[in-house]
Amino acid sequence: MNILFLTQIVPFPPDAGPKVKTYHVIRALVEQGHAVTLVSFVRPEEVRYLPALQSICKAVHAVPIRRSRLADAFYMLRSYLTGRPFLIERDDLRPMQAMVNRLVRENDFHFIHADQLTMVQFALRGAAAAGNKPRVIFDAHNAVWTIVERMKDNARWFLKPVLSVEAARVKRYEGGLLRMVDHVLAVTDIDRGLLEEALHVSKPASNGRIAPVTVIPIAVDTQKLQPVRRKPGSKNIVTLGTLHYPPNADGIRWFFTEVFPLVRERVPDATLTIIGKNPPQDFIELAERSAGVIKVTGYVDDLRPYLEESALMAVPVRAGGGMRVRILEAFAYAMPVVTTTVGLEGIHAAPGHDVIVADTPAEFASRTAELLQDISLQDKLAANGRKLATEKYDWQAVLSAMRPIYEQV
Repeated sequence: MNILFLTQIVPFPPDAGPKVKTYHVIRALVEQGHAVTLVSFVRPEEVRYLPALQSICKAVHAVPIRRSRLADAFYMLRSYLTGRPFLIERDDLRPMQAMVNRLVRENDFHFIHADQLTMVQFALRGAAAAGNKPRVIFDAHNAVWTIVERMKDNARWFLKPVLSVEAARVKRYEGGLLRMVDHVLAVTDIDRGLLEEALHVSKPASNGRIAPVTVIPIAVDTQKLQPVRRKPGSKNIVTLGTLHYPPNADGIRWFFTEVFPLVRERVPDATLTIIGKNPPQDFIELAERSAGVIKVTGYVDDLRPYLEESALMAVPVRAGGGMRVRILEAFAYAMPVVTTTVGLEGIHAAPGHDVIVADTPAEFASRTAELLQDISLQDKLAANGRKLATEKYDWQAVLSAMRPIYEQV
């Protein structure tokens, strides 16, 4: 099949959750014999990664994009005039639509695969402009309305009304898409239920149409992500995430302000390493005040040296949706993990057997301190997590479930 694949970010290198998911989906489609034409928004620093995608795709087309706070303020204001979500207004850029429309007129695509929420608008318009009417697949990395809803719960009082309005808009918009596309891919049963819940606040389609939703988990490359050899006796905790993404920054901020001080009461020589692109200023200032106890690295090309120096990975998630790729990759690396109930959503791991789960600051600190001091428990979690990753979440096995969807024509 000929597939036009639309993505909001350049899915290479696979060093962050959305890019990991998208890169392996493209790999799987190509391996299954499909011809993939990729169209992606591209930031200036991402241009150098395009050749890696050109080596596996039939063609790669880049649409330049730049973000700015001034532009975001304009899109936020416009969203109040149109009633559409801010995220949709922000990404609804004419050059992307022009590129999609041109490609569908010049090529015979069987499918348009819209990767993430904001790309579906381009797919629907493009399909309408095409004479052959390609089918539209909405690849939902998560139910976005729930992320906004959870962010509202943890936000400052003056942001709560804004986020409440945005959550309602996103929920209505996501529900409407299920009535417009041909198929939806969700990464967990939870997300499938939340997307279907959004149907109840969206306007019914005149033809009564509702797209089927197939659950296909996020996958990782367990051949590439081999177990690390952790430093014996280490008391270092590593945590990571793309730090300009608000839910990631919120969870890690919660950990180092409310949890880590309690860990240090139990384990005085415990240290913390925070890894991730674009750390907020308060993260940097905290590290400077900590006299070496807390390190903030920024983006790193290779995680392995930092994992090898650590006893465990903390994945403190308070708001989010979909699946935490950080946890799947930690399992593949054979890293013991402590996370929250929200963090483990969608991952079929057994608390106490594959992973430690705790939700309050006191409980999270207690279980983290226990794990720092219990080498046998570290080894048990590492072995079980690795086994789970290879058996249930390797990309070649998981993504074979896409085959019947792309054989519908």
